[in-house]
Amino acid sequence: MSEDTKKDFPEEKKIETSENKGRLKISNLRIWIYSCSIPALLVTGYIAGRFISPEDIGQFGNHVIENLDENILWFILAGFIAQLIDGALGMAYGVTATSFLLSFGLSPAVSSASVHASEVFTSGASGLMHLKFGNVNSKLFKNLLIPGVIGAILGAYILTSLEDYNHYITPIVSIYTLILGVIIIRKALQKNRGRKKVKRLFPLAAAGGFLDSIGGGGWGPIVSSTLIANGKNPRYTIGSVNLAEFFVALASSFTFIATIGFTHWSVIFGLIIGGVIAAPIGAFLANKIPTKALMIMVGILIIITSLKRILF
Repeated sequence: MSEDTKKDFPEEKKIETSENKGRLKISNLRIWIYSCSIPALLVTGYIAGRFISPEDIGQFGNHVIENLDENILWFILAGFIAQLIDGALGMAYGVTATSFLLSFGLSPAVSSASVHASEVFTSGASGLMHLKFGNVNSKLFKNLLIPGVIGAILGAYILTSLEDYNHYITPIVSIYTLILGVIIIRKALQKNRGRKKVKRLFPLAAAGGFLDSIGGGGWGPIVSSTLIANGKNPRYTIGSVNLAEFFVALASSFTFIATIGFTHWSVIFGLIIGGVIAAPIGAFLANKIPTKALMIMVGILIIITSLKRILF
């Protein structure tokens, strides 16, 4: 391209510069994540190989298989529906799956623990895809990560500490999911507003992580919808929040393991299997079903299941 042509099209140079800066940010973010993840994986692998024998792994596998029950088909259905909604909407996996599990008679702590264990796989895959396609804002991701993890650990610890008060906790969690259903419908009906800078990311992410652990879901509806409603770019917001969600779910899962352990393997495997099956279908539906209509349907479904638990 000649000098005269470059003068005629100065905006093209700006676009190229912006794209190069974006690639550099993505590359730096990948280096930052990998530099933290690889040592952690190496240390985990060394500890596992040092203290866990192949016989222990075999016995654990047999124990898990023996504890699978006939209700796993219902949990597969729950995982399928929750991931179908999440894939098409970008949120509401946790609150949808938790609403179903609570209706099935599981305690709030077990429901939240099972949902977060399965969510480690779904959010991890989703976050990596967003990172691959350049949908992650490194600054936003870093600002959400630490407070989200702290809030998730606190929420999981408090929820498991109150296991003896499930008859009080269940209606409280049901009220919380009911409110989330109303929020989802309100966001669907809300008109686009002007751009407004979100200054307090730490309390927003901490509250999102805390309530996500308490209610088994809410990270997406609280954090993503708040940021997008205040004018944040939807593409980078969803990508950054989804990548942070992997670490939030991981922190919750480790806390639940340390406090109550994982015993309901049928629930966890069912949610994972159903979610894996629904993932490509949800991605397909994302381009077919109007987001507004889907959000309203999801909100109504969550409200109905929450009211059923509160009233009956």
